[in-house]
Amino acid sequence: MRYYDRHPTGTIISRLTQDSGGVQDFLAYGLPWIASNAIMLVGVAIAVFAINWKLALLVLLPAPLVSILARKLWQRMHLAFHRFWYRWSRFYAISSDALSRVKIIKAFSQQPNEIERFQIRNADLFGASVYAEQTWATYMPVIGFVMSSGSLFVWYFGGLIIVGHGPLTIGGLMAFLAYLGMLYGPLNGLTQSAQWMSRALTAAERIFEVLDAEADTEKGHGNVVPENVRGEVEFRDVTFGYEKHNPVLKEVSFKVERGQMLGLVGKSGAGKTTVINLLCRFYDVDEGDIFIDSVNLRDLDLSFYRGRLGAVLQEPFLFSGTVAENIAYGKPDATIEDIMAAAKVANAHDFVVNKADGYDEQVGEQGGRLSAGEKQRVCIARAILHDPAILILDEATASVDLETEAQIQEAIARLIEGRTTFAIAHRLSTLRNASNLLVIDEGKVAEFGTHEELEEKKGVYCRLLDIHRKTSMTKALSG
Repeated sequence: MRYYDRHPTGTIISRLTQDSGGVQDFLAYGLPWIASNAIMLVGVAIAVFAINWKLALLVLLPAPLVSILARKLWQRMHLAFHRFWYRWSRFYAISSDALSRVKIIKAFSQQPNEIERFQIRNADLFGASVYAEQTWATYMPVIGFVMSSGSLFVWYFGGLIIVGHGPLTIGGLMAFLAYLGMLYGPLNGLTQSAQWMSRALTAAERIFEVLDAEADTEKGHGNVVPENVRGEVEFRDVTFGYEKHNPVLKEVSFKVERGQMLGLVGKSGAGKTTVINLLCRFYDVDEGDIFIDSVNLRDLDLSFYRGRLGAVLQEPFLFSGTVAENIAYGKPDATIEDIMAAAKVANAHDFVVNKADGYDEQVGEQGGRLSAGEKQRVCIARAILHDPAILILDEATASVDLETEAQIQEAIARLIEGRTTFAIAHRLSTLRNASNLLVIDEGKVAEFGTHEELEEKKGVYCRLLDIHRKTSMTKALSG
């Protein structure tokens, strides 16, 4: 996840498409071209050495200067194409960013600014491309001239040999020059392929940056596969920061028994979602340990463990496809009866059957054809069908109205039976029925206990509850 945090989606798409396309072109067309020219070069070289080895050596006189120029050209072209691919990635990134947020752009009438940003990136890309072509167009004629200057030596010294009645005839000289012309063709071809090769190798470097990136959670990837996951969770002195010098959680410790519901409470940025991210093992802790049924999370087989998790994250996300396909995402072999049963538990069945195509209704890109509450309930149904031992609800009611929230609360009440549930909610009223509440303040555990116990303490939770009540009252009066 750290990799995706640092790299915009557009840059990754660029490497998947543009960079890999450049490597593919070189492998499909460049390598055969280089191989055929190399074979021709070797054959013609043997022929000219057979005719007159002394003249053949004269042809190689410009070789040191050619090699120096070629080395300079290679270095400059590598730098030029590295700059070109980098700017192409930024071009992709800004395009992807704008297209994925087109509604926001139109809502704020920011089309002129986005066009200007696009034109700036486009101009940068154009400049990098022109620089690469100018570099190539400057060096190649010089290299070609120096390389062909060897023929001047052949004419001069070959003529002297003939005039001096040496072991070379006019016919032999003409044959040698003809072969020399055939020699320069493959040499020019191999030199020309330097641009192709430099472009492909630079693209390959960027591809291998992705291929060689090691997943954080793969370090110490465990292989323990228990018979089942009961759902007992313990955080023991956990410290973690997305940037290690700036910890978000500091020595957090708590324990949740099997089947209990834990409500995570705190101000925005306190670390509630970070607890969920660590529980899903999207990231590994910097210090401390997380135990699942007394087994260290690092020791568990990650695929097996996540197969026992069900999550409804803060931003509901649906894939392009039907409602049924999205509900069955975690269990592709589910029957339509299973899908409908999960939807009923999530209070999603009623609105689904009212759609024109029911469960075959297309949700659109990122679920754009459904409302926020409908998307959230489909995500909850997806988690229910997955039948997890540990259920995660991250702000599951953040984007819904009060009526929909009541429906989701009913679904949650049915869900928590027999499952360990972690729930985050800004509306503290949704967490009243939690077995325990974990109050996080500035990355530390401030309070832990039931709703009634924390109210009696008159501490952080009580202050948050007062703020919540005042806000609710204000909304009610303004409404």
